[in-house]
Amino acid sequence: MSIGVAAVIVLSGLGEGARRYLRGQFEFIGSNVVGVVPGKAETSGGIPGVGGVPNDLTIADARALEREVRQARLVAPATVGTETISAGERSRQIVVIGSTSENFEIRKLELRAGRFLPKAPWERGTRVVVLSHKLALELFPGVNPLGSVVRVGGWRMRVIGVLASQGVRFGMNLDETVFVPVATAQAMFDKESLFRIALQVRPGADIERVKKRCIAILRERHGEEDFTITTPDSILGSLESILTMLTLGLAGIASISMAVAGIGIMNVMLVSVSERTEEIGLSKALGAAPTQVLALFVAEAAMLSALGGLLGLAIGYAALQTASWLIPGFPFHVPLWAATSAMTLSIAVGTAFGLLPASRAVRLDPTAALSGGPR
Repeated sequence: MSIGVAAVIVLSGLGEGARRYLRGQFEFIGSNVVGVVPGKAETSGGIPGVGGVPNDLTIADARALEREVRQARLVAPATVGTETISAGERSRQIVVIGSTSENFEIRKLELRAGRFLPKAPWERGTRVVVLSHKLALELFPGVNPLGSVVRVGGWRMRVIGVLASQGVRFGMNLDETVFVPVATAQAMFDKESLFRIALQVRPGADIERVKKRCIAILRERHGEEDFTITTPDSILGSLESILTMLTLGLAGIASISMAVAGIGIMNVMLVSVSERTEEIGLSKALGAAPTQVLALFVAEAAMLSALGGLLGLAIGYAALQTASWLIPGFPFHVPLWAATSAMTLSIAVGTAFGLLPASRAVRLDPTAALSGGPR
C-alpha cells in the first residue's frame, strides 16, 4: 500500500511540476506573442518547423507581416544554427541565433553589459555579436569582452553586448547561445529561410483576428497554407491536456499496486481471524452483535491500509524533496487532489478487502470457537 501511494504521489508531482514548468516558460514571452513557423502539421503530419516545406519563411514575409498586420506592435524574424566560437586559444560549440533588435523586447531578455543588436534594416548584416553571460566568462575570464573580436565559424565579429544569465527557455539554454543580426546568420549558414517569425500584439488586440490576418497574408504570398501560426495559450492548452492525460494514466497504473496490497491485507486479516477464534467466540458469547464484530475487523483493515497510505505519503514527499534538491529548477508539486485521492483509495481498498475476513468472523459459532471445535 505504501509503494502504491508513494508511486501516485511521485508521478502526480512530476506531472504537476511539468505543467508549472511550462507555464513559467510561457510567462517569459507573455500571452500576446504570435509565432509563425514553416510547415503545416495538419497537412504534412510532421512537426512545424522541421523538415522540408514547399515555401520557406523569408525576411520578405516578415516585412509583409510588419507592414500589413496593424495590430502587431513588434515583428522579429529569427534563424538558428550551430557554429564554433573562439577567442584566442579558447573555443567551443554554441547555438547562433540570428535575430533583430525587436527580439530583445519580445523575448524579454536582459543585458549585463553593452547593448543588444542595433536597429538596422533586417536585410543588412553587420559583423557584431552579443554573447551570453556564461560564454563571456568562459572566453574572456576576468576581462571585459566589450569591443573584443571573436570568431564565429569563419567570421570575425565584434562583441557589442553581454546578456545577463537567462537560463533554459523552451528547452534551449540561452546561456549557451550568441545573438547576431539575422542577415548575418543567413549568410553564415548559407540559407535564406527563417526558423520563426514572432509578432508581439498590441495590448487589447484580438489574438484570433491577428492569426487570421497573418494566415491571409502568407497564404496570398505562398499560394498555399504551408506554415503554422502558434500562440502561447494554444500551445500551453494542448500540452497541459496531454500532461493531464499522462498523469492520470500513470497514476492509474500505480494504483494497481494498491489492489495487490488489498489482497495482502485480506490475507493478513484472514490469518488474524484464525488466530483470534477464541477471542471472537468469547466476544459473541458475551453479547457482541454481529455488526460489532464486523465493524471491528473492517476498522482494523482500514487502519492497516491508512497506516500504509500515510507511510506512502511520507515516502512520496521525501522522494520529491530529494529530487527538488537534485534538480532545483524544476517545480515539483503534488496537487491536493492527488494526495487526497491516494489516501481515500488506499483506505477504500483496505476496507473492501477486509470485508471477507470480517464476514468470516461474523459467521463463527461462539460455542465451537470457545471449545476449539470446527470453525
